[in-house]
Amino acid sequence: MTRSIKDRPNDVPWPPIVYIVAGLIAYGLSQFFPGFLAIAAISNENGLIPGLLVSGLGLGLIAWAILTMVRHKANIAPNRAATHLVRDGPFRWSRNPIYLGDTILLAGLGFMFDNSWFFIAAPFAAIVVHNLAILREESHLASLFGSEWEAYRQATPRWVGPI
Repeated sequence: MTRSIKDRPNDVPWPPIVYIVAGLIAYGLSQFFPGFLAIAAISNENGLIPGLLVSGLGLGLIAWAILTMVRHKANIAPNRAATHLVRDGPFRWSRNPIYLGDTILLAGLGFMFDNSWFFIAAPFAAIVVHNLAILREESHLASLFGSEWEAYRQATPRWVGPI
């Protein structure tokens, strides 16, 4: 039996897998190429506070989005069918606040651990998630919510700002 995009956006929960693998690759590359792309102005002592702040911002955004979805009794798993189109909380400013938070968290880890590989991993992971998950999720939401989704899509950026 073949499933349609209306049943679920994906069979695999790609976003958490992609972000975890990207973080592990960034860490691994720093072990083999520790001085490559070093941030001269940031040492472990100087980068800890900005890293905690940026990582905290990412984690806070993720938590806010998840709590907003829980309040609406919306499905959170990226490989399961949507149960509600959430448009408040952080979803007012971004259609993908959890993925945005994941990306910000990876960048924060770059500051925290003085590891520039995380700065490369963050946008790379976002691009992979865009292609593996977001485009399919958007088709899924369009098939389920029709004009309500279209109005939300036109009013709210995919990530933040004009993008």
